[in-house]
Amino acid sequence: MTDLKTRARPAAVTLTAGAEDRVAALMASAPEGAIGVRLSTPRRGCSGLAYSVDYVTEEQKFDEKIETPGGIFYIDGASVLYLIGSVMDWVEDDFAAGFVFENPNAKGACGCGESFTV
Repeated sequence: MTDLKTRARPAAVTLTAGAEDRVAALMASAPEGAIGVRLSTPRRGCSGLAYSVDYVTEEQKFDEKIETPGGIFYIDGASVLYLIGSVMDWVEDDFAAGFVFENPNAKGACGCGESFTV
């Protein structure tokens, strides 16, 4: 009989303090029944994939689950491979606010910044 050793694997996406604060703010005003926030990469835009962040009401079997101080952050199971090693931040300035992604898997993006290719 072999002794198996397990180790915790790092999360596919790293959330900055700003992103964690935004998740906490979203969960503080979440609709009834929301259990967390999910990041996915639906096909959209001229380059193929886009980032989408939405409320979640139930866990999906293959979702990656990241516990943050402000609530549970899920990554869509079908999107994990496109996001491994990414850093997610929340950025605000005088004219815009939104999540920003530093994704080492993205090989290109469209001119408007709506979508990316892997």
